[in-house]
Amino acid sequence: MVEAKFFRFLKIVGVGYKARAEAEGRLLFLKLGYSHEVELTVPPAVHVFCFKNNVVCCTGIDKQKVHQFAAAVCSCKPPEVYKGKGIMYVDEVIKKKQGKKSK
Repeated sequence: MVEAKFFRFLKIVGVGYKARAEAEGRLLFLKLGYSHEVELTVPPAVHVFCFKNNVVCCTGIDKQKVHQFAAAVCSCKPPEVYKGKGIMYVDEVIKKKQGKKSK
């Protein structure tokens, strides 16, 4: 196998949110609080593996395809601004909003 040059780490934040890679990095299953599991097929130029349950690494030799797939994974559950739950890049900072104020 060719050594992976480009990589993107994704962090999954939320109670019960999990990821697992199967079929030697060809399939990615995400549990994101929906009634069903989200299944993503990984493109041929990209390889996926999971650290623990909440960190996903997308690697490959084509930078555009690696980042495109990482963006597709993030779009399954984008981070929300009140609690910060969702899928985000490891180096991404979410600016949280203040909730309702009681008078």
